[in-house]
Amino acid sequence: MSFRVLIIPEDPIYNGFILRPLGEKIMRELGKTNARIEVLTNPKLSGFEHAKSQLDAICERYNHYDLILFLPDRDGKQTRDAVLEKITERLQEEGYPFIATAAIEEVEAWLLAGHKTSLKRNWVAIRGDAHIKENDFLEFINEYGDDGPGQGRERLMRETLRNFSGLCQTCSELRRLTSKIRQLLNQNEQ
Repeated sequence: MSFRVLIIPEDPIYNGFILRPLGEKIMRELGKTNARIEVLTNPKLSGFEHAKSQLDAICERYNHYDLILFLPDRDGKQTRDAVLEKITERLQEEGYPFIATAAIEEVEAWLLAGHKTSLKRNWVAIRGDAHIKENDFLEFINEYGDDGPGQGRERLMRETLRNFSGLCQTCSELRRLTSKIRQLLNQNEQ
C-alpha cells in the first residue's frame, strides 16, 4: 500500500523539480519507501499569499493524502516561520496531516547547498540573502543546468540529496521538517 504525499509549492513549475526529489528522499529516510510524491498543480498557485489563502480548500480537497506539506520560500520574512507554525497547528487540530516549513530564504537554497564549491559567493552570504534566486541561482543554473526537466533542477537536486545528512546540517529547517514529519507519522501510527 502506497503512502501518498502532496507537496504544495509557491511555484509548481520550477520548484516542483526541487521539491519532488526532496520529498522522495525524506520519505525514504523515514522508512516510507513506497511513498508517492505529488506536487500540487491544481490549483496553480503563485506566491506565498495566494498559496496561504488556498490552504483550507486544498486540505479539504486533498484530505485523502497521508501527508500534505506546504514548502514556501521565507523570502527574508522571519515572521513567516511563526505564521506557518500557527497554520500547521490549526490544520492539524482540524484533522489534516499537514506540515508547513519555509525554505531559508528560498527553495533554491536547498539545491545550492549541495553545490557550495561551485558557487561564486560564500555560503553564509548566500544563505542570508532573501534574493538567492536572482543573485545566485539563475547564474548557477545557466552554468550547470541543462535542457532536461526543469533546466536541470531535478538532476542537480538529486546530486544534492546524495548527502542528505549534510544537507540537513547545512539547512537546519530541513532537519526540523524531517523531525516534524517523523513525529506526525508516529502520532498517526498510535
